[in-house]
Amino acid sequence: MNLLPFQIEASTKIANRFVEYMVDPLTVTRTKIVPFYQNLTSITGSGKTLILADAIEQIRCLLPVEPIVLWLSKGKVVVWQTYTNLSSGKYSNLLGGFNVKPLLDANKRDIESLDSGLLLVATVGKFNQKDKEQGDRKIFRVQLDSADDSLWNLLKERQNAKGIKRPLVIIYDEGHNLSDQQTNLLLELNPDALIAASATMKVPQSLSNTIDRLTVDKGWKDEDFYTSVKSSSVVESGLIKQNLLLGGYLTPMEMAIDDMVSNIEKVEQQCQKLNLRFRPKAIYVTNTNVISGTEKDDIKQPFDDRKARPIVIWKYLVEYKGVNPSDIAVYCNLKFDKKFPLPENFHLFSGGDSDYDDFMSGNFTHIIFNQTLQEGWDDPSVYFAYIDKDMGSQIQVTQIIGRVLRQPGATHYASEELNTAHFFIRADEKNTFEEVLREVKEKITADSPEINLTYYKKGTSQDNPIIKPKWKLHVPEISINSQYAQKPIKEITDRIQDFRYDTVNTVGKGGRIQVLQSIGADNDNQEEWVEVDHSNRVSARWVFIREAQKTYGKAVNLCDIEDPKLDALVEFSSNAAEHLRELANKVVKTYIDHSSVMQNNYNLLEVSSIPINQGEMIRYRNSVHEGYSGLNNLEKTFAKAIDNSGLKWLRNQSRGYFEIPLLDLAGNNNFNPDFIVWSEKSIIAIDTKGDHLISQDSATKLFHLDSIGPGKPVKIRLVTVGEWDDERTKRGKQGYTVWVLKNGKIRPIWCKDVESAVSICVESEFY
Repeated sequence: MNLLPFQIEASTKIANRFVEYMVDPLTVTRTKIVPFYQNLTSITGSGKTLILADAIEQIRCLLPVEPIVLWLSKGKVVVWQTYTNLSSGKYSNLLGGFNVKPLLDANKRDIESLDSGLLLVATVGKFNQKDKEQGDRKIFRVQLDSADDSLWNLLKERQNAKGIKRPLVIIYDEGHNLSDQQTNLLLELNPDALIAASATMKVPQSLSNTIDRLTVDKGWKDEDFYTSVKSSSVVESGLIKQNLLLGGYLTPMEMAIDDMVSNIEKVEQQCQKLNLRFRPKAIYVTNTNVISGTEKDDIKQPFDDRKARPIVIWKYLVEYKGVNPSDIAVYCNLKFDKKFPLPENFHLFSGGDSDYDDFMSGNFTHIIFNQTLQEGWDDPSVYFAYIDKDMGSQIQVTQIIGRVLRQPGATHYASEELNTAHFFIRADEKNTFEEVLREVKEKITADSPEINLTYYKKGTSQDNPIIKPKWKLHVPEISINSQYAQKPIKEITDRIQDFRYDTVNTVGKGGRIQVLQSIGADNDNQEEWVEVDHSNRVSARWVFIREAQKTYGKAVNLCDIEDPKLDALVEFSSNAAEHLRELANKVVKTYIDHSSVMQNNYNLLEVSSIPINQGEMIRYRNSVHEGYSGLNNLEKTFAKAIDNSGLKWLRNQSRGYFEIPLLDLAGNNNFNPDFIVWSEKSIIAIDTKGDHLISQDSATKLFHLDSIGPGKPVKIRLVTVGEWDDERTKRGKQGYTVWVLKNGKIRPIWCKDVESAVSICVESEFY
């Protein structure tokens, strides 16, 4: 699994803060420390598990003793997915230094091991009870076949074979579920660190003493307790969908589902058109055993007479919309009487977590569920959600949005419908949709303004949010050609030294972190702080790949990362590790220097329909769509001037459709110009806020595009406000400067007004 620069930045911040604290930790007693505390806050879909996995591997390689990590979540579904991903799945390559096990499979031998870190995964239900002595939780009982003490006490003592106390890091995924009781139990283990992760974190009261000590004695400020991921970075990376479309239906259920199924068919067509390997999925969220409000469904009647919402939805999809029953899953605790069984083709998963594997293997495209499945089930191919907000419904729309925001393939597509999460919200009261809309604006788009929110009410003037193009127009796909980078990159990787048998350069400087060691005889031993000379080792491969991923991870694709030389184990601060980082950075720079941006005229991208807020739309004569919403003042000025030129033009989306990959060391992914104009001889891409691009050393590659196949050349025009000189320095505030490529160099052309600037952009064919 490849890490993105913003994920590495977040994981590194957590790891560095922890190690810095452990150099001089606060103490409760002489041998008991105040735990380090950190909360990772980031939007759903940002890769919190990935960030935490990288953080603990970094922590491990910076510590002098192999740590134990206790990774906890509330739901069994979440825990099972986490265990699979960390032990053998998509994140396992990030944790090469850990032995990953379910908590209750751990034994004394695992605790005493010197060979690797130990990562134990569990639900809080494995230990969450007040009376441990009288309880039936296995973790608190003596494991007679493997140890003379309980696993709980083994974790509390956690001494390795040398009598050194292993550091304990507790990870709590979905940290907003962390209760005071759970926190108090966790603190009994005397952990070295508590790291929680949540999109919205509420700190338990039982952590107040820890927070107060760190605030008063360490001088921590509020921001020191949090590692935040910018939602803009997540959106730019393609991990989540760009657009959020909410439809409010004060109508019968059937009308909302009709519209949703119609849109599903359109998105399926787009998937087929782009040869994508997934099918769009839809979820239906509703109450389970009630008809409306508090009126319960009568289970002692034939299936055809049942009125429970999941059954009503299932029957409508099958009988009226032609959906194959094998494509529909009902995941909820739906009740039925043995005398009136459900049809054989009705796929009910009422066993909850025990049914999860069967549910996943079914690859269903229509999933009817209540809130049971909200946390832990992450399927990026879910594009649609029908939400039944009838009277008395407690369903929280903002929680469900997270299940639909993830983007398949972690890339934005040329079709805007494939970059959009669609919600069809049925309500019985007029003000319900307004309340939902207000909640979404406050909790989703306020924290993540990069997500475009479009909304409509069925039966009003805001009824048609999807605008089709007036003409069938195309642009070529823009990609990176790296064939000429392969040879020089191989020359660099051939210079990687083989450290597998090196006992000198693989050793780093000793850290300043002390550890507790048991001193004395069995009956009279005590713990003392001792110095340890070296830190834990990691693979050369891990060091090399991570360094490249900090800036431009795609360069790694041209490297032979299976080379046995990269199996070498090195300390993080060693000369060997520094050698690997140096060559990784050279690989990245070589990739950028020897690659080019290319337009592929054999692969054309057709302009698609786009979501529009009708109440905010500005109409134009020559625009590809009827009009556009969401333009800022500068964009409105240029849109009007472009429209007056008489040429066909498009307001390009900020993510998706026409994207130009950037070749730079800043870690930026793509450049999306504001406008695309079709002239007789060229396709002109215009960006009206190009100040930051002008200053980049690689800007020349942005202006010059190699081409394959016959077709109109794409011309890049950046426009900056004011007057700029050849040195890319702003000299005045008046007018506009159009930047073009002339004689191999980027040149500014100053224009007194917007009309002149547009004329230079679209008419200067010789640039």
